[in-house]
Amino acid sequence: MKKPLLSVKDIVRITGVTTRTLQYYDKINLFKPTHFTENGYRLYDRSSIAKLQMILFLKEMDFSLKEIADILQLTKEEQRKFLKRHSQTLLLRKQRLEMMMTALNDYLSGKDLYNISIFDHSSTLSLPAQYENEAKWIYGETEEYQAFERKLQAFTPDERASFSAEFEKNMENVFRKMDSCMHQSPYSDEVQQLVTEWKNNLEQILACDAEILSCIARTYKGDQRFKNYINQFSSGDLAEFLYHAILHHIQQMKN
Repeated sequence: MKKPLLSVKDIVRITGVTTRTLQYYDKINLFKPTHFTENGYRLYDRSSIAKLQMILFLKEMDFSLKEIADILQLTKEEQRKFLKRHSQTLLLRKQRLEMMMTALNDYLSGKDLYNISIFDHSSTLSLPAQYENEAKWIYGETEEYQAFERKLQAFTPDERASFSAEFEKNMENVFRKMDSCMHQSPYSDEVQQLVTEWKNNLEQILACDAEILSCIARTYKGDQRFKNYINQFSSGDLAEFLYHAILHHIQQMKN
C-alpha cells in the first residue's frame, strides 16, 4: 500500500513536470503543497494530482498561468461555460491557421501575392485595395484619374466589384495572349495589336497618354511586385517583353 502523501519526486515521476516547475507554481500560489515534513520538504495529498493535471490541461489550452489561477477559482459549471467560450476562440484560431497554410502553400507554389487572400480577415487592406490606393497616389492628381473616380462613385458596391473582376479578367487574358507571342518581336503587328487591346482595357480606368503609358511600362519593368504579377502568366520574362512592346507603341503614337 502506497503512502497517502506524495513527495516532489513522486509528483515529478507521475506527471513529468520538473521540480523547478513545482517550485515556481508554489511561489506564485498556483499549486501549493498540502503538507510539509519536519525538515520542510513539500508533500502533496492524492487530490493534488487531479488539480495539477487540470493546471497542465489548461496550460495546453494556451491559457496563461494568471488565467489558469482565475479559472481554478470558478465552480465546475462556471469552468465548463468559460471553456465552451474558449473552444469557439480555438475554432476561429484553427480557421485562421488553415487560411495561413493555404496562403503559404499558394505562395510557395508560385501564386502571386496579389491573388492570395491573406488580408481578407485582417485590419490590413487587401493587396488589390493597396494597389488601388497606390495608383491613386501616383495618378490621383490627373484629370483622367479624377474622371475615373467620379465614374466609380456612381456605381453600386456590386457594380464596382463586377467592374473590377471584369477588368482583371480582361487584363489576364491579354497577358496570356501576349505570352503566346513571346517568340515574336515585341514590335510585331500581332504583339502591337495586343498592346492596343491592353491599352483599351486600361483606359476604362484612366486615359493613357504617352507619359502615363511610359510610367506604367517602367513600373512593369522596375517594380518587382508588378513584374512578379505579370510573369506568373508566362514561363519567361513577360514583364520585360511587355515593357519593350509598350515603348514601341508609344513611339508609334508620336509618329
